[in-house]
Amino acid sequence: MHTVVVEKSGVTAEDVVAVARDAARVELSPDALDAVAAARRFVDDLAAKPDPVYGVSTGFGALAVRHISPELRAQLQRNIVRSHAAGLGPRVEREVVRALMFLRLKTVASGHTGVRPEVVRTMAEVLNAGITPVVHEYGSLGCSGDLAPLSHCALTLMGEGDAEGPDGTVRPAGELLAAHGIAPVELREKEGLALLNGTDGMLGMLVMACADLARLLTSADITAALSLEALLGTDRVLAPELHAIRPHPGQAAAAANMLKVLHGSGLTGHHQDDAPRVQDAYSVRCAPQVAGAGRDTLAHARTVAERELAAAVDNPVVLPDGRVESNGNFHGAPVAYVLDFLAVAAADLGSIAERRTDRLLDKNRSHGLPPFLAHDAGVDSGLMIAQYTQAALVAELKRLAVPASADSIPSSAMQEDHVSLGWSAARKLRTAVDNLTRVLAVELYAAARGVELRQAEGVAAAPASRAVLDAARAAGVGGAGEDRFLAPDMAAAEAFVRSGALVAAAESVTGPLA
Repeated sequence: MHTVVVEKSGVTAEDVVAVARDAARVELSPDALDAVAAARRFVDDLAAKPDPVYGVSTGFGALAVRHISPELRAQLQRNIVRSHAAGLGPRVEREVVRALMFLRLKTVASGHTGVRPEVVRTMAEVLNAGITPVVHEYGSLGCSGDLAPLSHCALTLMGEGDAEGPDGTVRPAGELLAAHGIAPVELREKEGLALLNGTDGMLGMLVMACADLARLLTSADITAALSLEALLGTDRVLAPELHAIRPHPGQAAAAANMLKVLHGSGLTGHHQDDAPRVQDAYSVRCAPQVAGAGRDTLAHARTVAERELAAAVDNPVVLPDGRVESNGNFHGAPVAYVLDFLAVAAADLGSIAERRTDRLLDKNRSHGLPPFLAHDAGVDSGLMIAQYTQAALVAELKRLAVPASADSIPSSAMQEDHVSLGWSAARKLRTAVDNLTRVLAVELYAAARGVELRQAEGVAAAPASRAVLDAARAAGVGGAGEDRFLAPDMAAAEAFVRSGALVAAAESVTGPLA
């Protein structure tokens, strides 16, 4: 099994995906444990002094004005976890919770939060045991981090609440810990607060969305290339020298991908009457510009994610010189913004793909293809309603593009009077990524059928396109023919895109695509 080592300097995006999705084992580096122990000594020294220190010997949020006596501090830490574990709604996905737990572990292992080494070790043990706390959809405002989601995770460390075992069964957390020989944590000063005060949920979802969108952007270049072929479009607009004079790197990469997929095609650059194609519609001609803007947005999002992965997000934090200082590093704005930016990019990428699909189905604009790509139009409806489904998905993508981070709602008796709503931005981005996958699956299905019909006329598609068609058919994505129950074909196309098989099929001819 793959093992991820958590260093005090942070982790990588690849580490997050490995732990969240592939159940990679987690280990703590000696340097990280040494840093944790050193920070804890500073907290213990402060706890022994009479001066109040936020998070160590005071209440929290709007209740920070109360000094807490030593005999009540363990109860204080337990109580903040119990009271903040107030989420409602459906359970969030296992991979999101594992990312949430792992990223909180990353921060407490930095030596800036003041927890004891045994707390850090227990967090790693719970992850390695495959125990997943029950975390709910609603409860985070994205300021002071993802409080309710992280609190539900901390509750499991205490042996309270519910969690899902490695077999998928939800049981009391205490039973699951006992079954795996893990002792519940008895929280001490600062520890309850340190376990729930971070941007870990929104960051975990950002990291996974970036991985998914990288694959989908490449997939979109492939489906756009197939659509261009089926529409007898021109590939001259993809020439590198044209994109060099508008030097956006994402645009150049998208054009290069399309050009590789189209290499060797006999279908490009002709009308149905053999007249040369002067200009294609924007949805075809501007495909690299739109997908390229999405790539550049993704690059910016990855930069933000990398910075956050190297961060220690808590309040207060323990500095190397022993000071424990309060600040606003827990605010989710940097992450929330890029989550919303990506939702906008996903909506636009889905929108242009739907326009290409509609063009393939319209006999007045498809340059000789049958209406709706039907076998016997009128008797057969072809892909008419597949495009309806795609249009509905695009409409929702546009609604999901409305930014959460432009909103705010005050909380904690106006102490937390400006929040990021980054968790909400992340949740809607996950839906957007799923919907974009389905939109591209419909374009793939329509474009593949269009290319197939063109080839039936005796003109060969590009070798990469033929490889995609062969792989899609082998994966259960049906080809041209009479009307049939279409939903299974659509589901197979979705799985083909989601799994990465579409990209792999094209790359079997083109070599690596950007």
